[in-house]
Amino acid sequence: MPQHPYELAGLAVLHMTQPVEGGVARVVTDLAAAQVRAGARVVVACPSGGPLARAVTAVGAEAVRWPARRAPGPGLPVEVTAAARILGDVDPDLLHLHSAKAGLAGRLAAHGTVPTVFQPHAWSYEAARGPVAAAAVRWERHATRWTERVVCVSEAERASGRAHGIRAAWSVIPNGIDTGHFTPAADPAAVRASLPALSGLDPDAPLVVCVGRLCPQKGQDVLLRAWPAVAARLPGARLVLVGDGPDAPRLLAGAPDGVLLAGPVADARPWYQAADVVVQPSRWEGMALAPLEAMACGRPVVLTDVAGARESLPSGDAAHSVVPVDDEPALARALLRLLTDPALRHATALRALAHVRDRHDVDTTTSAVATLYADLLTLPAPQLGAPR
Repeated sequence: MPQHPYELAGLAVLHMTQPVEGGVARVVTDLAAAQVRAGARVVVACPSGGPLARAVTAVGAEAVRWPARRAPGPGLPVEVTAAARILGDVDPDLLHLHSAKAGLAGRLAAHGTVPTVFQPHAWSYEAARGPVAAAAVRWERHATRWTERVVCVSEAERASGRAHGIRAAWSVIPNGIDTGHFTPAADPAAVRASLPALSGLDPDAPLVVCVGRLCPQKGQDVLLRAWPAVAARLPGARLVLVGDGPDAPRLLAGAPDGVLLAGPVADARPWYQAADVVVQPSRWEGMALAPLEAMACGRPVVLTDVAGARESLPSGDAAHSVVPVDDEPALARALLRLLTDPALRHATALRALAHVRDRHDVDTTTSAVATLYADLLTLPAPQLGAPR
């Protein structure tokens, strides 16, 4: 691993997050691992019941239980009280809050008493409508008084915050992924044959894969409505939804022919490697990890035009890889364009692979966060060549 620009020895960092799976959990785990290697004491406060606590413990961080639900509600006072108790027990030098609920409860609990970084991972107001969305915007504007830095994962995410009147000290640190783990398969056909869910499938059948939590944000319902147009043109094509979530029963009940639900997986890499095209039909994001992982596996992607989508792609590829949100015909056309043009698919995949390796490696991201911490805490830079 490359040396971080700043050593964090002796620093106590408290990460607080409500999501315990998916992209946010992956980001927290990657940060915790890098910060432990850099010498920090890292504590992650999160709800029990998901893979995050086990993952951060495995990389040398401490996990403490923080009882919290995704949505705000009558349990908020209990969540704030629990967050305040954790703050008192850990006594961190820096508090890093991830996603909306931790940003709400954590800043109410800390109230500016500890240097605080807030990373929205997509803004809270994007998930709401009407008065709830308006209240979320008012809160985000208010809470910046207790926030030393707001970290956005894309320029588009920062632009959205500014457009909604959020006045903050900003940093943009794009998401990164482990390009040593997510790599192209030497034999994609063998990978496809090894997946039990694809048993009996024609090895030459066009295969589209969508990885993500089964919920309104990720837009799998739009994808299922678009799929019949793809299947009409390519009758043997298959679509696989990889993941679990609250929409699973509804999606399964209404799934058209040619659609498979693979369920949750510990590692999506073989699914990316097996796919001809990976699709992410989200309604909102900050910068989704799944497309970056797919591109690192040498696969072309189709994305909806949410925050971070265009920034995550090589220059020029948005023209055939990005479609409007909730536009089923456009989504079907984009999938068919790649599925029916092997030369375009191959060239797009090669550009995607080079782009992710150059700009979205996880070490670049974690080093940028370490530099941010050092800036906020005025840590001295180490001498060049100093041992880790």
